[in-house]
Amino acid sequence: MTSTATLPAEAAAPPEAAAPPEQGPGPHARRFGLPIATCLVMGNIIGGGIFLLPASVAPFGTISLVAFGVLTAGAIALALVFGRLSQRLPQTGGPYVYARAAFGDFAGFLAAWSYWITAWVSNAALAVAAVGYLTVLFPAIGEHKAAMCLAALTVQWLPALANLAGTRYVGAVQLVATVLKFAPLLLVAVGGLFFFDPANLGPFQATDQSPVGAVSAAAAILLFSYLGVESAAVSAGEVRDPARNVGRATILGTAGAAAVYLLSTLSVFGLVPHDKLVASQAPFTDAVNAMFSVDGGASVDGGAGGTWGGTLVACAAVISMLGALNGWTLLSAQTPYAAARDGLFPKVFEKKKRGVPVVGVIVTVVLASGLTIYNYTAGSDGVFEILVLVTTFTATVPYLLSTAAQIYFLLSGQSERVHRGRLVRDGILAGLAFGFSMWLVAGSGYAAVYQGVLFLFAGVLVYAAMSARKHRATA
Repeated sequence: MTSTATLPAEAAAPPEAAAPPEQGPGPHARRFGLPIATCLVMGNIIGGGIFLLPASVAPFGTISLVAFGVLTAGAIALALVFGRLSQRLPQTGGPYVYARAAFGDFAGFLAAWSYWITAWVSNAALAVAAVGYLTVLFPAIGEHKAAMCLAALTVQWLPALANLAGTRYVGAVQLVATVLKFAPLLLVAVGGLFFFDPANLGPFQATDQSPVGAVSAAAAILLFSYLGVESAAVSAGEVRDPARNVGRATILGTAGAAAVYLLSTLSVFGLVPHDKLVASQAPFTDAVNAMFSVDGGASVDGGAGGTWGGTLVACAAVISMLGALNGWTLLSAQTPYAAARDGLFPKVFEKKKRGVPVVGVIVTVVLASGLTIYNYTAGSDGVFEILVLVTTFTATVPYLLSTAAQIYFLLSGQSERVHRGRLVRDGILAGLAFGFSMWLVAGSGYAAVYQGVLFLFAGVLVYAAMSARKHRATA
């Protein structure tokens, strides 16, 4: 667990970087305590992808568990850096606040812009993915595109309405969703170990690649499993005692998600024979059926329908995605809110009710809904998938800027006032987190980086307009 000691006054951010005080909570607003903040981190890291991860990495063999271990170390280093930064600057906005304090308005805007793009495009992707699991529970939905589109829109707007009701309800939904979705996951992750059969593991390395190549290839699939470690930092203004609790929630949430990832993947590897797991489209269903010896369980090539295991996994996946959408909807509004307070986003994003930036929530869900409708109606093949892939690049921009900000704070002439042991420790962690973020960028692929840069450059025009307006207002 990260240290919760307060940073020395000399290490604090410059006064000009400080944001004005945030509004106090109203009757429907309630600041998150440590448990809710931890659930926010875990819920946003673990979306619906976990239900397919074991089958996705099975072709590489059990060496993919090594890749998981490497990624977990990188994610925890990044979480520790966010914990330290949140002690220095415990304000809503997270990466935006850190980048702006270290490098000025333009870097802060890039962090906010890229994070916002990531949030609303990812929300649309989560909703579309949730429909796939809903069709297991309600097959009629999958018979018509209109029904699928309506289901996806409903999945987006329900968490948005919970957000508009106030942070009190956001926290309640997040806690319930986290508990409900982790029950079946823990059933496999922990209970599956009692039925573990080493004969099912298959080869350690199932490809002709070198060990390093196999780890890198598996990591390319797993790289984005830990996006969301910044969740508590982004919502720091809604967390009680943020200088203390944001860091703790970030570490606890990341470590909890890592434990579930590693244990569940290991259990599925030991429950489902390797040759079946490689072809499985419902690995957790197959694992549950194996635990309880259900003959003729979920088909490895036909989905999860027809068995209680399939129903259980489909329910857990839908709950998982609803919880992730609930958390990401809040985060998608928090960063524009923080930027708007500094004059770098339109002022309308600063409007807050019941502790929630209402305009940010509404604009985000409207944009995500538009993209969802486009996907089901006029979208060309592959366009939606390309946009989702782009977000894997845009998500890493705030990470890189945040870790660079931490390095700047450590090396900006204040190092002699910091305890040497702490300076060395924080410097190593920042270096590891920066390397991890660069690895995320590399894993995005050339096409995603190219198109992601175009998205960033489109934001430059918005920054130019907002900066000019801010200049006129202060002239």
